[in-house]
Amino acid sequence: MSDTPNCWLCGRPLGDIVQWHHPVPKAKKGKVKVPIHPICHKTIHANFTNNELARIGDSASVIRDNPAIAKFVAWIANKPADFDAPTR
Repeated sequence: MSDTPNCWLCGRPLGDIVQWHHPVPKAKKGKVKVPIHPICHKTIHANFTNNELARIGDSASVIRDNPAIAKFVAWIANKPADFDAPTR
């Protein structure tokens, strides 16, 4: 059994590079931080504004329900933990 934490967004094990995401942005008084892959972090911020993230709160499932995020999570599912690619 592994002690490796999983990514808040995609659920894959985290690799050597871990970023900390504020589900409610710091600019919107968010205090909670969750571990996340850099590519997952970039994808969230490419698809949601800080205001949208503040309204969503800390629900990863609501973020994953977004069609663009759902497509991304399905695509990244079998990639290695430290996989990275340009984000659109």
